Amino acid sequence: MAWIYLLVAGLTEIIWAIGLKLAEGFTNFGPSILTVFFIVVTFLLFAKAMVEIPIGTAYAVFTGIGAAGTAILGIILFDENASIEKIAFLCLLIIGIVGLKITDGKESLEKESDV
Repeated sequence: MAWIYLLVAGLTEIIWAIGLKLAEGFTNFGPSILTVFFIVVTFLLFAKAMVEIPIGTAYAVFTGIGAAGTAILGIILFDENASIEKIAFLCLLIIGIVGLKITDGKESLEKESDV
């Protein structure tokens, strides 16, 4: 369940990051309220995930999901640069996130077999 909390926390981080853009420095009321709401939700979910997931792995995955998702939506929604280099590095970031999940799963299995 912790990995689900972490995934949803990463996804809600994307929502509030986009919300910050739409809030225009907290001068746009509706997006500002939604942004603050999703910031709170994000960190509650992130805190729940860290009960079971090591902090280094949790934080790297959390920020990676947020960074990759926000960059991708920036390209789609705000017509930001989508160079081949940017896409390649986003792919590397996503590979890193998946790699952290895989290695954490192996560590968990090794700990269980030691018991």
